Amino acid sequence: QVQLVESGGGLVQAGGSLSLSCVASGRTFTGYNVNWFRQAPGKEQEFVAGINWSGGFATVPDSVKDRFTISRDNAKNTVYLQMNGLRPEDTAVYYCAADVPPYTYWGDSPNMDYWGQGTQVTVSS
Repeated sequence: QVQLVESGGGLVQAGGSLSLSCVASGRTFTGYNVNWFRQAPGKEQEFVAGINWSGGFATVPDSVKDRFTISRDNAKNTVYLQMNGLRPEDTAVYYCAADVPPYTYWGDSPNMDYWGQGTQVTVSS
């Protein structure tokens, strides 16, 4: 069993930056792909970043490309989401999710194996 805890959310002005962390405990994080999702009130959950188990591959959708960067430090059991150039439409609860082998495709939220509780990001205009 793996427990995921997100942190780093908060209130920021448009154009600002935040760095979210997703810390795993209970079992080693190594070997797990990790996805970040977000969900705004009244909207569907949205995939915003993914990184493979080694950190050698990362992907972000066009909606956040050039603004969001995902990285990981397996020695610290932590995955990071660096968010720059934040916009009011980035306001949402952000969740990290772990995908164990056999891996599913990026953003396949129904088939993620472990989820964190989420961290709120609010971007003011």
